[in-house]
Order: sequence, then C-alpha cells, then structure tokens
Amino acid sequence: MKKEIKNYLSSLKSTLDNINIEEIENVAKLFISTRDSNKQIFVFGNGGSGSTASHMVCDIIKGCSYEKEKRFRIICLNDNIPTLLAYSNDVGYEHVFLEQLKNLMNDGDLVLGISGSGNSLNVIKAFEYANLEGANTIAFTGFSGGKLKQIAKNNVHINIDDMQISEDLHVIVMHIIYVLLNK
Repeated sequence: MKKEIKNYLSSLKSTLDNINIEEIENVAKLFISTRDSNKQIFVFGNGGSGSTASHMVCDIIKGCSYEKEKRFRIICLNDNIPTLLAYSNDVGYEHVFLEQLKNLMNDGDLVLGISGSGNSLNVIKAFEYANLEGANTIAFTGFSGGKLKQIAKNNVHINIDDMQISEDLHVIVMHIIYVLLNK
C-alpha cells in the first residue's frame, strides 16, 4: 500500500507543479469584475465536480462576502435537488443546468462549469447557451479538457488522465481563488 500512496502523491505533486498560474489569476479577476459589475456567477458540475461547485459557492458566499461592502452574487445550480430531478425526469438530464440558466442568467453574468472529463453533456449544453447569450464562461477540466475546454472562453485545465487528481486540484484551485478574492 505504501507504494500506491507514494505514487499517488508523486502524481499529485507533479501535476500541481504544472498548473497554469495565469489561468487561476484570470479566474479571480473575472470573479472580481463580475462582482463589481453587480452581475451573477453560476457554478455547477456533476458528482465530485458538483461537490466542488457547492463547496466553492459556500466559501465565497460566507468567506468572501460576509461583512463586506461588495458581495458576490453566486449560485450553485446543482444544489436545488427538486429542480434537477424534475428536469431529469421530465426533459432529460442533459438539460438540468441549461434550463436553470434560461431562467436566471443575464448578459454579462459569469458561468463556471466543472467537469473532470470536459465531456459532460449537461455542462456543455449550458456553456453553449451561456456563450450564445453573452455570458462569460470558465471551465475547470482534467484529462484532455474535452469539448468543454474548446468552447469555454476561459479555462483552468488540470492536464492529467486521472479523475481523482483532477478533482483534488480543482479543489486546491478553488481555494487559491478564495484567497485571491479576500486580499
């Protein structure tokens, strides 16, 4: 077991060392400009990426807005379980984020989708709509980045073919952004 642990940590460290710092800095700047323009931020993902999206929104609502004059207007689209279930059942799971954006998103809002593979159809459909309707888009991806990396206006790409390490580093990136938003 020690060998597997050491291998995992070695892969994690080497991938961490190759993260593009400018991509992270760009995301923080986009969050700040969106807040300062009184626009909204929508964050979402599936599975572990959905957990990261929820975690990000919690940290920013509480940690970056509480007792501050300027507050982030940020919403996690995967946290409304009845809405997700209704669209999944009645329309199709590929529409769960898209349809919520149609109700809530305005021109100039910021849309951040998290997908380890970059090929989650529900995230891709939401990005296609967001791009068409004038939102700014940010993708957090792993592996090759998939279609999401290609269509997103901005990316934080974790270039490794390992879902767990991609997810680990998405959380680390999210915490770095939190620090940058609080400086």
